Amino acid sequence: MQNRNPRISIVIPTLNEEKNIRKTITAIKKRVTFKDYEIIVSDSYSSDRTIEYAKAAGAKIIRSKHGKGLALRLGFAASKGKIIVSIDADMSNRPEEINLMMSAIDIGYDICMGSRFIAGGGSEDISQIRRMGNKFFVFLVNLLYNANYTDLCYGYRAFRKDVLKKLNLKSEGFGIETEISIMAKKSNLNIIEIPSFEKIRISGESNLKTFRDGYIILKTIIDCISR
Repeated sequence: MQNRNPRISIVIPTLNEEKNIRKTITAIKKRVTFKDYEIIVSDSYSSDRTIEYAKAAGAKIIRSKHGKGLALRLGFAASKGKIIVSIDADMSNRPEEINLMMSAIDIGYDICMGSRFIAGGGSEDISQIRRMGNKFFVFLVNLLYNANYTDLCYGYRAFRKDVLKKLNLKSEGFGIETEISIMAKKSNLNIIEIPSFEKIRISGESNLKTFRDGYIILKTIIDCISR
């Protein structure tokens, strides 16, 4: 049963994740050390049993049109918690890292971002071409926005809900993580990166398309300049 007055909202975007979603929700419940949270599954009209399994596992369900960015934005808007966490549905993110993110928010950071590319982080699930693309985008964002990021295209992060208005998110697709990072910097938020280890997804195929979504990320970086 969902907490009616949660301090933390954990938002999981989904699209056809029936083989993963129950395991993800169960792992969150087992490994986070706090009790006052809700789990929101923001689903882009999956054609499988994702919604059925998420409901059975105790999640609150939000339906959105196709697109990770839109799914996350609607999930964020529906959140009742003062702190929002975004986590993937495929078990690639380790739920126990949420505890460290909460510690960062509790000591005064506005936003805490997982990074696979600082000491203690890593990935089992990133191809060489995606690694090179991420490195290029990190360089470009750091150059254009005077930032110091080490990771950009990674969705595991936490932030205070009251910064949503400052972020003014508009992305509908895979540019959402990049947009959050850029707008957090432009809004002079207090930002920290923590090490995060990305595991290989336990089942199914990623919805990410390297070149299509690389173009979307590049467009997001350029569009944010005028905002």
